[in-house]
Amino acid sequence: QVPLVESGGGLVQAGDSLRLSCAASRLTLSSYTMGWFRQGPGKEREFVAGISGRGGITYYADSVKGRFTISRDNAKNTVSLQMSSLKPEDTAVYYCAADFTNGQLRVGFTIREYDYWGQGTQVTVSS
Repeated sequence: QVPLVESGGGLVQAGDSLRLSCAASRLTLSSYTMGWFRQGPGKEREFVAGISGRGGITYYADSVKGRFTISRDNAKNTVSLQMSSLKPEDTAVYYCAADFTNGQLRVGFTIREYDYWGQGTQVTVSS
């Protein structure tokens, strides 16, 4: 029943890159602001990156800005997170989330704003 599925996580070394993908099964993602959140061990879920429905607006957490890039391909109904220069502190379960915004140019930063969530994909970065 979960309409979003993340993939691409894995175990990498510090400095490596990974590309996460989020695929929608029954949502038309062009109508949704999409966000990536993560939850590290013993930590609360936090905002990582967000992108508006057509990609016009993107926002990043300060901790990942310059290293991560969020993008979307509405024709394929997918959203991606390209992660570069990974650090051990990036270790977390990464979640894809969808916020129904229906054409509004906005990106939410809080968990409560998002309507749908994937089950997460684990990213582990060793030192």
